[in-house]
Amino acid sequence: MSKSGAEGLGYLGDDGEDLASGKEFLSFILGAEEYGIDILKVQEIRGYEPVTRIANVPDFIKGVVNLRGTIVPILDMRIKFNLGSRTYDDLTVVIILNVNNRVMGIVVDGVSEVIMLEDDKIKPPPEKLGSAFNTDYLIGLGVLDERMLILIDIDKLMSSDEMGLIDSSVA
Repeated sequence: MSKSGAEGLGYLGDDGEDLASGKEFLSFILGAEEYGIDILKVQEIRGYEPVTRIANVPDFIKGVVNLRGTIVPILDMRIKFNLGSRTYDDLTVVIILNVNNRVMGIVVDGVSEVIMLEDDKIKPPPEKLGSAFNTDYLIGLGVLDERMLILIDIDKLMSSDEMGLIDSSVA
């Protein structure tokens, strides 16, 4: 799926015009929770493939892959969010992102769908969620009937000091 992958989901008209106001998020699964990131940051979705490991990097950086001539760091979001490790299988997916002109991949348990959220369906994040997750990296919580989507500000997360992947002055 590319940025234009939302066309098949009925949110864009034949001429590419957005038919609804609000924002589109790609929803993905990590453990028992559902997360969302801005669809405009998604370059493509791929199955997991073995990576080349790099010495002396944080545990959540699994390694790098060569994606059509571009060396792309691959991050495991389960490890980053302290959700434990998981055996990669056929459902494990790598979402290739373009954040501040830097290409990187995040490993997730699976991709759900592209979701359109009206502004009134996005609630502010709670002030504190404990030490496991810094709410500075949250856009908010998307409310969809009985579902809740944890909306991640991928720009802020990737440019954070602990990630060290993007110069924070660029973000």
